[in-house]
Amino acid sequence: MRTIMIFCEVDDVGRWLTSPRRREVFGPLGISARTFIDPNQSNRVGLIVEAPSMDLYQEAMDSPSAVAAMQFDGVRPETLLVLTEG
Repeated sequence: MRTIMIFCEVDDVGRWLTSPRRREVFGPLGISARTFIDPNQSNRVGLIVEAPSMDLYQEAMDSPSAVAAMQFDGVRPETLLVLTEG
């Protein structure tokens, strides 16, 4: 398993937190995520993702369903920062 940290900004933190789209897209691939919010900056959020491999994660992120899920969740793609375990 690969552990991946992701930071980004979203339009609406409440909508992002409650959206089922992450689980719908990533769950069947064996990818899970824990969500975090920045209490000092209401639109900044983060995830700790566990994925079977970095390649699988990247394929999932490049898929049309992931792009649609990010749009639905209000993710601002230009703010996406992905960190991998060293």
